[in-house]
Amino acid sequence: MPSGDPEAGGPDPTTLDMVLPVLNEEVDLPINARVLHDFMAERLGDYEWRVVVADNGSTDSTLDVAKELSQEFPRIQCISLEHRGRGRALRHAWTESKADIVGYMDVDLSTDLEALPALVDAVRNGTCDIATGSRLIRGADVKRRPFKREVASRGYSLVFRTMFLTKFRDAQCGFKALNRRTVENIVPLVRNQRWFFDTEMLILAEKNGYVVREIPVKWTDDPDTRVHIAGTAYEDMRGLLRLRFGGLARPAKLSGEGNSPAKNTNR
Repeated sequence: MPSGDPEAGGPDPTTLDMVLPVLNEEVDLPINARVLHDFMAERLGDYEWRVVVADNGSTDSTLDVAKELSQEFPRIQCISLEHRGRGRALRHAWTESKADIVGYMDVDLSTDLEALPALVDAVRNGTCDIATGSRLIRGADVKRRPFKREVASRGYSLVFRTMFLTKFRDAQCGFKALNRRTVENIVPLVRNQRWFFDTEMLILAEKNGYVVREIPVKWTDDPDTRVHIAGTAYEDMRGLLRLRFGGLARPAKLSGEGNSPAKNTNR
């Protein structure tokens, strides 16, 4: 990733890699990757940023689309993984990245991009180690969400907060940013490679003293979502039980500047 101009007199800008994990998204990807690229160009000019399209096992033309985007836009990068799993794609993209801040969002852009500057600024300013979009806190605006998905989301939140006494309420919103320390110390501890990846990462981070901050978002339900309630609920409950009764992993050795999590100044 390019660095700042040393002759400009100021410090190098914060580097940011925003990942789009994709699986068979040949329709949404070419449109929404451009939308994200243009938004970041307009609103995140004080960052040295990239969009990283992480294809994980697509069988349609998604990978070809991603390659075309990377040729058209210097700030869009394409990586390809043979095996599927959103968590697997994020782990690979984040651990391979050298950026100061990494993050991801769902390619359907269900989360309004207006929350993106607040998300990444919260991490850059040191008020948290992980910033995550939330549909369940004051200030959030959720539209067109089917009743059964709303009940499932709030029920899941109640379950993991009861089991682990977490401060965060929404673990599964596909809109997150995290600092380098978290990538180096927490992400390698996450065992799940699929949908439970987000929840496991947030629980491990908070229980290891890292600060998780929720950012209220405007969120519009995607009727074509690939997430199936029954399947993900089963995977989530297995994951929660594993963490609850199998023990929470802890970093063998802290790494990163200062070797200490962000101070929580917003609670």
